[in-house]
Amino acid sequence: MPAPRRPRSNLQLRIISAVVLGFAVLLITYFGGLPFRLMGAAMAGAIFYEWCAMRPERGASMHTVLGGTLLAAVMTLMVFDQSASMLFLGLAAALFILAMHGWASRTGFGMVAGLAYAAAPTLALVHLRADDRSGLFAILFLFAVVWTTDIMAYFTGRTLGGAKLAPSISPGKTWSGAVGGTVFAVLAGGAFALHESAAYGTVLIALIALVLAVISQIGDLFESALKRRSGVKDSSNLIPGHGGVMDRVDGLMAAALALYLLAALLGGGDYPAHALFRF
Repeated sequence: MPAPRRPRSNLQLRIISAVVLGFAVLLITYFGGLPFRLMGAAMAGAIFYEWCAMRPERGASMHTVLGGTLLAAVMTLMVFDQSASMLFLGLAAALFILAMHGWASRTGFGMVAGLAYAAAPTLALVHLRADDRSGLFAILFLFAVVWTTDIMAYFTGRTLGGAKLAPSISPGKTWSGAVGGTVFAVLAGGAFALHESAAYGTVLIALIALVLAVISQIGDLFESALKRRSGVKDSSNLIPGHGGVMDRVDGLMAAALALYLLAALLGGGDYPAHALFRF
């Protein structure tokens, strides 16, 4: 069944929201530090709220309250403690507590998944940024790849059409769009290899961009599947003209976690961006 289309009257509102949000995110990313960590914590809170709102078992259960409390603790660590080991240990402890509380409950395990979905990628994003220029370039690289994938997949798919990528999940997406978005994302990501701070050559940076482009589209499809399962069009109405926070950052969150893991394998968990860009 085709997804309902938004009315054309929303186009102006969508453009204004996108410009304002894009400018704000880039500005906060440039400053880094506490503003960026607060943005990460706010994103985690919004994503968990939307996850709970979309769950089939809606309503304020004890699992939801406990999950929210544990997420608040992780968000506090995110803002005030920049040790990767401490932050991920805190997340692991929160997941363990919630899992034990919901051992025999489908709702409990749904909250475990929601807490992980909200906290793990935002923790990765915060640690990629850190407080230096390497972190700034790593996040700009991530944005360039994910945003190019999203934009060019839309325009390539609209132009070329063709076979549907996942018609039962997201009928508007096509294979031509997925391939086109990936190709342009590789070009955008590979351009960062030309900067003197790049730790690796064009081939490896472009390969990382390829992986991120694919994973960001998988993240997009995963969130679309969640919405279809819950019978909702948007994850929430928090962003005028765009729906919810999850609707805007689904691909970004998946790619951020993937980039953190790749960079951590290449150069260490506390300062992963240094494995990609060195100043």
